[in-house]
Amino acid sequence: MKDIPPQNKSFWSLFPGNALQIQCYQCEEMKHNDCSTPEYIVNCTVNVQDMCQKEVLVKPDGIHYRKSCASSGACLIASSGYQQFCTGRLNSVCISCCNTPLCNGSKRKRPVPSAATSNLQTNQPLILFLLALKLLLLP
Repeated sequence: MKDIPPQNKSFWSLFPGNALQIQCYQCEEMKHNDCSTPEYIVNCTVNVQDMCQKEVLVKPDGIHYRKSCASSGACLIASSGYQQFCTGRLNSVCISCCNTPLCNGSKRKRPVPSAATSNLQTNQPLILFLLALKLLLLP
């Protein structure tokens, strides 16, 4: 797989006989979740690091993030071990594990519905009434 560009390696890892490799975001002590951008993407160690890990630390100066590749065993042990410290308050530490590419990035924001969608949902009872009326008036 040396000739395959890094962005295509995850595609080839889906085929039997090829080593499994996941990509994760990796950074240390970043504030404001800044490291969920392309320059922080790393290829994890083949067949060893099969998960992405995300640590959220609440410190006096704000929320800090650590993101990395991890082995499933180590990540799951760490996340369960720190569960009691995951309070969201000062000095809180939350560790989460996931196993899909780049899953330790920032959460996607929900899309804001467009005006057309909002109007359609608001007028839905009126539209249904008019359709029912039209069906009643048909010969």
